Amino acid sequence: MKILFTPTGRRQFLEAIAYIHQDNPSAAVSFLQKAEKTLSRLGKFPESGRLLPEFRDLPFREVIVRSYRFFYRTKDKTVWIVAVWHGAQLPDEPERGAGNESSHWMRKNPTVSKNTTSHTRGKGVSGDTRGK
Repeated sequence: MKILFTPTGRRQFLEAIAYIHQDNPSAAVSFLQKAEKTLSRLGKFPESGRLLPEFRDLPFREVIVRSYRFFYRTKDKTVWIVAVWHGAQLPDEPERGAGNESSHWMRKNPTVSKNTTSHTRGKGVSGDTRGK
């Protein structure tokens, strides 16, 4: 399976990296590497993440990397990373019945950083601008 980010998921991931980078650049690199390794495993084991404790009836799962929750769902041989939140943030329920639920999942809490100038580089994990 391919691993792709929705635009919202990619933005939140880059914001998390930028936020960590402000205080500790080497920790940001370490977080990026750990996230890429964890997310790449989902290509072989997409069901390995846990169901969301808050919304067990929805088709989303999560994996946790350090203090960040990576929310995802699988569709058409693709694992879509739909959101990345710090563990202290509380999620709102995604809108139901929308053709693309993953793009309608917004967080309650404000973003951790407005700086999204960081870029990810790595194998097996990429962004997608099609908004799937």
